[in-house]
Amino acid sequence: MYTMKDVCLKFDFPYETLRFYCNEGLIPNVKRDENNYRVFDDRDIAWIDGLQCLRQCGLSIKELKAYLALSLDGKASIPARKEMLAKRKMALLRQLDDIRESIDYIDKKQRYFDDVLAGKIPFSSNLVKVEEEA
Repeated sequence: MYTMKDVCLKFDFPYETLRFYCNEGLIPNVKRDENNYRVFDDRDIAWIDGLQCLRQCGLSIKELKAYLALSLDGKASIPARKEMLAKRKMALLRQLDDIRESIDYIDKKQRYFDDVLAGKIPFSSNLVKVEEEA
């Protein structure tokens, strides 16, 4: 069994985050020890790991609750969960494309700046008038 502190250390998130997840019902069937402190077993840990991944994928709390509700329905909800994950994957892939385009732009600008600083090409700007060097 794991304490709240153990879980927070394992997943590197604040105590408040885990408490929030518990209070929002995102971690079902949370057990309590003899002192009424929350404790977690290996199945809870596996669920929290997946929950963290889904959160990092951009699912909102509302979406996490919907995913949890489907998960609690068992095998019958697998098609709905697959669809939900497929939609999130498509959104992540679009985001990845946007990030790649941004990185390409930054690389292009860095090469331009390097060439200007090395004297290979003249400086030009779309914002300020550049006087030609004599």
